[in-house]
Amino acid sequence: MSATHNLLPTDGSAHLYPEFLSPSAADGLMQRIEQQTNWTQREIIIFGKAVMQPRLMAWYGDREYCYSGISLAPVNWHPTLLNLKSTIEQQCAARFNTALLNLYRNGEDSMGWHQDNEQSLGEQPVIASLSLGVERKFKFKHIDNKCMNVDINLAHGSLLIMAGLTQHKWKHCLPKTRRSIGTRINITFRNVLGD
Repeated sequence: MSATHNLLPTDGSAHLYPEFLSPSAADGLMQRIEQQTNWTQREIIIFGKAVMQPRLMAWYGDREYCYSGISLAPVNWHPTLLNLKSTIEQQCAARFNTALLNLYRNGEDSMGWHQDNEQSLGEQPVIASLSLGVERKFKFKHIDNKCMNVDINLAHGSLLIMAGLTQHKWKHCLPKTRRSIGTRINITFRNVLGD
């Protein structure tokens, strides 16, 4: 299985494996993940106002994770996630100890512009992001050169691997869409450092 060339023109790397999982394997995995996951919706503060995050989420693994004033206590791995983690670690030649799961119920659910550049992720984190379900557009924008943007489509069963300076030099988001679309699940593996 081959990856695309580096999708970022500078300052990091983003490689997409558009058919990391076959359609049937992706279908089965999505069904198991959707059923086995205890999804929650969290409150966040945006411009001083408390709102609910526009998606459902779950945090699995061996370590707590803190970002944007939110602390996530991990839930113990279940076999489906552990098997998937092992497969993706082999593909990435990297080790992961946590997984963030996001459930986007429709086109109104989204993820705003952000960087996964918390100190607990290290200087140049490798982050592996598996997409299941309906295809959605994923956007990058360079933090210094505002004219430098990269858009990609994340299809059912695709794997995006971000590494190098990507989290320090680029922001990324999953924008809303007005199209009437179904469910998407995203599983993002990362390695959270200890104290």
